[in-house]
Amino acid sequence: MTNSLHYHITLLRHGESVANAKGLLQGQSDWPLTDTGVQQARRLAKQWEANSNAFDLIIASPLSRARETAREISKTLQLPVIFDRDWRERNFGSYEKKSYEEIISLDGGVNFSHPIEPVGGGESLSDLYLRAGKAVQAILRRAPGKYLIVSHGAILNMALYHILGLSTHGNPKSPRFVFGNTGFIELLYFPEQLQWRFLGFVNTSRQGEEIQGK
Repeated sequence: MTNSLHYHITLLRHGESVANAKGLLQGQSDWPLTDTGVQQARRLAKQWEANSNAFDLIIASPLSRARETAREISKTLQLPVIFDRDWRERNFGSYEKKSYEEIISLDGGVNFSHPIEPVGGGESLSDLYLRAGKAVQAILRRAPGKYLIVSHGAILNMALYHILGLSTHGNPKSPRFVFGNTGFIELLYFPEQLQWRFLGFVNTSRQGEEIQGK
């Protein structure tokens, strides 16, 4: 491992998928990257290569859009990749593969931020929060080093809620961390001090773009 004292963790959202391009809610339905998404992943990998960014391991969601993003980066940086189902996107049940307009027309009162009620028969926000905490914990049970996590907007939000100690029992105006396609955040964790530090956030999204379930 590159550092025996702390963890350097980068949380990365996948490149553009076919469902992103169509404006559909994906959740755990499986969609590949578009050509644009592939180019986004390759461009980021080249930037990291040029800047001598090093990682010890890529941990990725097994859903195609994250898996393909991870593999494009791994090819350039010559990194091993493993897949962890806990980093999959939130399960939106019957709402998946639908646009937000379709969902609202079917159920105008849907509350994606409700902490207890599952959305579309899938996962509640609390379900997602617990799964995100498990995924973060699994990283910290590894040896200290540099880890790249390739995942999805909603689960990355709940990972940050877990890290920051935020509760899901807030309201629809609770914080939202907007990850554009191949947007990422870098963090350090010092296990002896039990301390997190935020190094920076690179967001490639269009202004106002929603991230829930994409």
